[in-house]
Amino acid sequence: MLDGQSMPKFPHWLLKLAALALAVAVVGLPINNAIDYALLAAVAIFIFSGAVRVQKRAWLAAAAVATLAIAGQWLLAPPRIDEGHNVFLPGGPNDVFERGLPADVYRHLMAEFDRQYPPAKRCSAEQAGCWRGSGLPDRTFAFSADGIFHKSELSRSVTALDFSDPIWLRLGFINDMRYNWYPVSDIQRASRDRRLWMGAHRWHLTMPWFEMIRLPAGYAGGEVCWRGDVLWEGAEQRFALWRGDGCRVIEPADAGRRVVGMAIVPEQLAMRLDPPLPVRLLQLAQGLLAFAGVIGLILLLMRFQPKRAILPLLLIGLAALVIAVDDASFLGGVRPFDGGDDGLYYDGVARQILQKLLAGDVWGFLEGGEKIFYYGGPGLRYFLALQHIAFGESYLGYLSLVLLLPFLVLALFKRFLPASWALALALMFVAVPLGELFGTTFIDYAKWAARGFADPAAYIFFIAGLVALVPPNPNADGRFGRALSGALLLALGIAMKPIVAPAAAVFLGGVGLYALYQRQWPRLAGLCLGFMPVFSMALHNWVFGHAVVLFSANSRDANLLVMPPSAYAAALHELATLNFSGGNLARALLQIPNWLSGPAESYWTVPFNAAGVVILVYVVVRGRQFDPWLRLIGAAALAQHAVALFYVATARYHFLTWFLTMLVVMVFCYQVGFDWLRRRYPALSQRFLLHPLSRRFAGGLARLEKVSA
Repeated sequence: MLDGQSMPKFPHWLLKLAALALAVAVVGLPINNAIDYALLAAVAIFIFSGAVRVQKRAWLAAAAVATLAIAGQWLLAPPRIDEGHNVFLPGGPNDVFERGLPADVYRHLMAEFDRQYPPAKRCSAEQAGCWRGSGLPDRTFAFSADGIFHKSELSRSVTALDFSDPIWLRLGFINDMRYNWYPVSDIQRASRDRRLWMGAHRWHLTMPWFEMIRLPAGYAGGEVCWRGDVLWEGAEQRFALWRGDGCRVIEPADAGRRVVGMAIVPEQLAMRLDPPLPVRLLQLAQGLLAFAGVIGLILLLMRFQPKRAILPLLLIGLAALVIAVDDASFLGGVRPFDGGDDGLYYDGVARQILQKLLAGDVWGFLEGGEKIFYYGGPGLRYFLALQHIAFGESYLGYLSLVLLLPFLVLALFKRFLPASWALALALMFVAVPLGELFGTTFIDYAKWAARGFADPAAYIFFIAGLVALVPPNPNADGRFGRALSGALLLALGIAMKPIVAPAAAVFLGGVGLYALYQRQWPRLAGLCLGFMPVFSMALHNWVFGHAVVLFSANSRDANLLVMPPSAYAAALHELATLNFSGGNLARALLQIPNWLSGPAESYWTVPFNAAGVVILVYVVVRGRQFDPWLRLIGAAALAQHAVALFYVATARYHFLTWFLTMLVVMVFCYQVGFDWLRRRYPALSQRFLLHPLSRRFAGGLARLEKVSA
């Protein structure tokens, strides 16, 4: 009898990952839309906040449910629609559109393009940033990561088509590196609506493009509706032009024929393909099977504890709301990154190396688009390439990393502060933008991640490494697994952005020395093995570029290293000789307020940030009453502050520095600062504590802490 028998003694976190993997298998890859992602996010919350069953019968039943759900979806799969799209830029050495598109389609697209962008007004191909000199399409239909698991002769194969905003159509080609256009170009990439309430339609695509679908035979009796101009294929591959808004019923003779939407004029095109009733029923049945399969897995494998899911749902909900207000396209769309921006480079290279991997060119994938890494941290390009396999043409993989940040912050705060304090600070970190002034805030990470920059990923991996490496209490034994995973996470942080290397070196050095002192050989071995992948960057540069470069070659870029040690030496020489003509002393003096301006990049915050640095130094140097692990984190923060004396003071480069400073300052305030205030100002402190708002807030935190414990 299997009833009552338990699974082999796997760690519970591994069983929870297995349960989540079953849910992903039922939903199916790629997970590239907000509905599937939201379902799986809710499932992940319930899995990791509940208790997993270990009985063999439950797991066998779950495997059967997953198999039935997957098989049922395959049997009931509606006809798939071949969809192709690309930016439309005429010319180029191969004339890919003239050769690859039907003659009528090319003629109409070309005529519309000439009307919108007259030849006499086009930018010069010799101008940097002009569309004519930055690269033209090399294939008729653009590559789409959505087509990895469902092949198509066009770009991808889909089960539905309904769009009025191309940002939500997920056109991955808009972030190809070859379309790196600057303001000199007469064709622009996008425009941004900065109004607060326009988060869902923040971006407006201004690139000329086209959309083609091939009508399946099973869609006869359905309807195609559109706004703008479309070309409908008739007999003998002749296309008729339909202008303006309209709808047309799909006849049996239309099976296999193509419909082309022209989007040369920005924001002109919208299309919707309404299937006939039998196809709608198949789509509904497929969706219900996936939903029922996921719910069945949860009921079979988890002991449901709804109260414990309240806090995770709250944190995720607040984080998603903040993201939606800033830029909702991060929640499932594809926004066009700015020309010359880091995001366009990273995702452009990621798409290139992904195509090499899919073509079997593993060596080209490992090369990563550069023989010697130069452009920032090399890790994000590989992360995005792998993300596109699982999440298709979306950035939901990066979003998942960002949504983990509130939980990591809460876990780190809870290690050094009471649960109520940690909870209050974590909620403020997510929902209240006070960190714009000091310590950084969640919106900073979400905003720069949505732009495709590597900085948030580096800092999130670093904080995750701290959570793994700092033991539950100061005297806990060192574990191999925690040391291995923590060191690996720090290595990943460096790979994303090498600027965090000084903090990682200080923290790992301290942990290693402590392990040696305590003779905790498993912890030491885990640290060494986990951190070893950080040297893969130097290995890459040696193998592909035959050069000794530890991380990336831009570390000496004068635009980044604005105050090298030689500049400080020159400043001292100017001071000693009273000859200030070189300007080095002025630069050195200006670097200090730039550093202390912090995340707000405002000189008004210099006094507050300077006070934070003073507290940080005190805790590290003199604060023996504080947790040694906190002092080690403080030392890592000081190492990053030292970087700011040499590196450009751009706020995003130093979010981690100020976050770690904030952590140390908050612990100092709890252990020292507020006791001093109560002694110095007893009446004011008592009035604050007894205020109805304070008591209500404390009561709410207590209830939330109780149900989520």
